[in-house]
Amino acid sequence: MEGLSERQYAARVSLSRGAIQKAKATGRLVLHGDGSIDAEASDALRAQATDPSKTRKASKPKLKPVPEAAVSAVGETLREQGMAAPPVGSGTTFLQAKTANEVLKAQERRLRLQKLKGELIDRARALSLVFRLARQERDVWVNWPARAAALMAADLGVEPAAMQKVLEKHVRAQLDDLAEVKPDLR
Repeated sequence: MEGLSERQYAARVSLSRGAIQKAKATGRLVLHGDGSIDAEASDALRAQATDPSKTRKASKPKLKPVPEAAVSAVGETLREQGMAAPPVGSGTTFLQAKTANEVLKAQERRLRLQKLKGELIDRARALSLVFRLARQERDVWVNWPARAAALMAADLGVEPAAMQKVLEKHVRAQLDDLAEVKPDLR
């Protein structure tokens, strides 16, 4: 055999074997007497006959840039699971990213199951409930001095208006201190 086979030439020029067979059938390749392909002559003939604007350029695979936040999230997930995380700035391997993705999917499924079992509650709903309960408690305390002042004044033998004023002062101070407390629902 003097030249290349269809398969060998297809690999050389990065085309399918079918494309080479089609080019061979239409006379766009130079053949040796035994039917094998003369690679150099065929390359020259193809270069003359091919419109450069219609050729596919052999390009490097296009890699999408990965946001730094995604890379750090992969590292955090791997560290949480006690696995080796890539050093900062060194990049993440596909295996590490895939492992982190599987870990995150497992965590998400576990959380969904806990929610279905009633072990987890909605954060917004919990905050709303805490706020409503705190407001009710505050309203009860704000109204308490007016109700209790007359009873306490009678027991102590002091004027009810003065007693109410003192009670309101101390209750408001206590409520001001409680206003600083913020629920931490993490």
